[in-house]
Amino acid sequence: MTTPVRPQHAPLEQFPIVNDCLVVGGVPLPRLAAQVGQTPFYAYDRGALTRRVQALRTALPPEIALHYAMKANPMPAVVQHMADLVDGLDVASGGELRVALDTGIDPQHISFAGPGKSAADLASAVAAGIVLNVESAGELERVAAIGKTLHVRPQVALRINPDFELKSSGMKMGGGPKQFGIDAEIAPDVLARLAQLDVDFHGFHIFSGSQNLKAAALREAHEKTFALALRLAAHAPAPLRTLNIGGGFGIPYFPGEERLDIQQVGDGLRAMLPDVLRALPGVQIVIELGRYLVGEAGVYVSRIIERKESRGRTYLVTDGGLHHHLSASGNFGQVIRKNYPVVIGNRVQQGPRETATVVGPLCTPLDLLADQMELAQAGPGDLVAVLQSGAYGLSASPGAFLSHPAAAEVLVGRRG
Repeated sequence: MTTPVRPQHAPLEQFPIVNDCLVVGGVPLPRLAAQVGQTPFYAYDRGALTRRVQALRTALPPEIALHYAMKANPMPAVVQHMADLVDGLDVASGGELRVALDTGIDPQHISFAGPGKSAADLASAVAAGIVLNVESAGELERVAAIGKTLHVRPQVALRINPDFELKSSGMKMGGGPKQFGIDAEIAPDVLARLAQLDVDFHGFHIFSGSQNLKAAALREAHEKTFALALRLAAHAPAPLRTLNIGGGFGIPYFPGEERLDIQQVGDGLRAMLPDVLRALPGVQIVIELGRYLVGEAGVYVSRIIERKESRGRTYLVTDGGLHHHLSASGNFGQVIRKNYPVVIGNRVQQGPRETATVVGPLCTPLDLLADQMELAQAGPGDLVAVLQSGAYGLSASPGAFLSHPAAAEVLVGRRG
């Protein structure tokens, strides 16, 4: 009988390996753990963030502006670094807005999306002069009223819920009934009402899905997005200044997944843009990315407390877990749990190997970081590193669960 070949994780080369240790931001992992002063922690590599933006600039048409969606990783040091690299920031809460404003970026290069903005959120956004992606007819009325009270003309774009979905996306954000955006079929009526209000209209935000690894699916979504924008532009009270086509670019997390061909995505956009720009002269096309910009630049590190055997299975019990990294535990959107790429950070390649399960200290079987993975043989004191951890990590996890200590976060590596 032939033993089936297990699919492997995509090659990950963003962190070098020196003397069998993972190196993040130029610092070997054991030394970095000593520098941070605790485990668990997240470390984000400044150089990896910069290189990802540079690669995107090369692949995408130069006419496209690149925005960072802060919800992927709102750590202030990361946001400040990204603000110096991209053309704009996109926020999803009042808290994120404060971090964005602290970077010193032009407020008109900050946009705010989200289906449940509070009155305080809306007032802060109007007062700051950022662009509000309006999610409903009711929100548009509230924004206009706040502007009148503050004697400030609100900067607005309409977020559109398209009449199509992004095929092969990890999470569908548009198409069908959604809490996000204004349904495309009623958008002309909302635009007619907008023309009667004292607001400054910028354009549209059209986003249909996330975490997509298929260039062909993204190209089809871009074609449909541009077609929808052109139809709606005929109803707009003024020429479009911006058209945010969202993002949805994915990164490989699980065995068998292949990298997105970003050059193919760029080539598709390069072929479409001339017609779009002729039809919408003066418009700025924006691509808004979060996970794709920061996801691969981060690593989550915990330390093994105990090695134990249970009925023939090896368990490595660490001081970290799902309360810090819900995504890696499989409890953040996975239907069938699959392993993130995990290595023993101070024994990456050399020495004997074994199949082991990595768990955290929480009193629940859900606290699972690696299930029956091949790893370097390890024990107490060794460091477990979960790769692909720069997006939707600490801020997307239930940090107060069971009242364990919080994880630290550091941005490492030299500027430039």
